[in-house]
Amino acid sequence: MSAALLLAGESLSAIDYRCKAGPGDVPFVEVHACHSVSYVRRGSFGCRSRGRHVELVAGAVLVGHPGDEYLCTHEHHAGGDECLSFHLAPAFVEAIGGRAGPWRCGGVPPLAELIVLGELAQAAADGRSDVGLDEAGMLFAQRFVELAGGRARKPAGARAIDRRRAVETALWLDANAAAPVGLDDAARLAGLSPFHFLRVFAHALGVTPHQYLLRARLRRAARLLADPALPVTEVALEAGFADLSNFVRTFRRAAGVSPRRFRAAARGDRKILQERIAAGCVR
Repeated sequence: MSAALLLAGESLSAIDYRCKAGPGDVPFVEVHACHSVSYVRRGSFGCRSRGRHVELVAGAVLVGHPGDEYLCTHEHHAGGDECLSFHLAPAFVEAIGGRAGPWRCGGVPPLAELIVLGELAQAAADGRSDVGLDEAGMLFAQRFVELAGGRARKPAGARAIDRRRAVETALWLDANAAAPVGLDDAARLAGLSPFHFLRVFAHALGVTPHQYLLRARLRRAARLLADPALPVTEVALEAGFADLSNFVRTFRRAAGVSPRRFRAAARGDRKILQERIAAGCVR
């Protein structure tokens, strides 16, 4: 079993698990250290916990409750399995519904509502989405509780104080977009828990904090690309992107062209602009 830490935040951590065990491997007892939801993205395995046995296939969710023992089996599949796992902090679990019931089911079968959010979280982990991995993990965990607990929250209207918090934090994100800031930093500034802040910000402004931060960085990058003397790598770093490949991928997804072609268009290359206009007209 290999485990790669993808994210360590105040509300949750994200871990990429890859297991190569097969029918010939002897299972062993493990213990859940915290509340967790693990999206099975490939393969299959069984899980025995609290006197129950569930078979988990791609799209299913392994559910963990702190202190519970569990045993994973691989009797029916020799190809191993892969999971995107979210380990949740107690305060976050309480915020989304800390009742014991949903957390002691051991696992849930593939459900359409969770598969969609699980794939969104995986896209975020791979850098293929404008949604932050912490944001996607929170949405995934919240939706699990709603489905497993048989209840759903009604979205409350944004209060004036929440709208003010969202706007003030958006201005702060814009001013600090070049720095390595994240959801926890913004929530701390707003004086809210990360989960509450995510809901308030998205409800008030129509985008998540990570989406807003990413677009602020893209705005800065587009301005910087107008300067032909500034190398593209420098543009990426000054705009707040951690590395060049991430910047190029994100910029191309947003603009439809690479940063270099965008720079050429900004300098008057009409062919690129005509190509983009023509592409936009195709249905």
